[in-house]
Amino acid sequence: QVQLVESGGGLVQPGGSLRLSCAASGFTFSRSPMFWHRQTPGKGLDWVATILSGGDITNYAPPVKGRFTVSRDNAKNALYLQMSDLKSEDTAVYYCAKDVAGRERGQGTQVTVSS
Repeated sequence: QVQLVESGGGLVQPGGSLRLSCAASGFTFSRSPMFWHRQTPGKGLDWVATILSGGDITNYAPPVKGRFTVSRDNAKNALYLQMSDLKSEDTAVYYCAKDVAGRERGQGTQVTVSS
């Protein structure tokens, strides 16, 4: 079955950086577009970024564009999210998903941006 495991979250000061990773298994990763989403308490899931199967086409939500970079390594079945210039409003649980709605996602990794 589909398994997605995120890692790399933590506490970071405003302006800092973090790199999230997602290990994928149970499906043909190299043929699948992949997505990052995030969620804060009491709110729904917000789409963050998309990367198509080849890794050459990406798209970002306006709040993160220019600060976050999504990438993938199809040989390792791995997805990444490099986050820079982090702001307090980036605090959330971050999920990788294999569908744009986020229905098939991992357990998430907490990112907290605070001084």
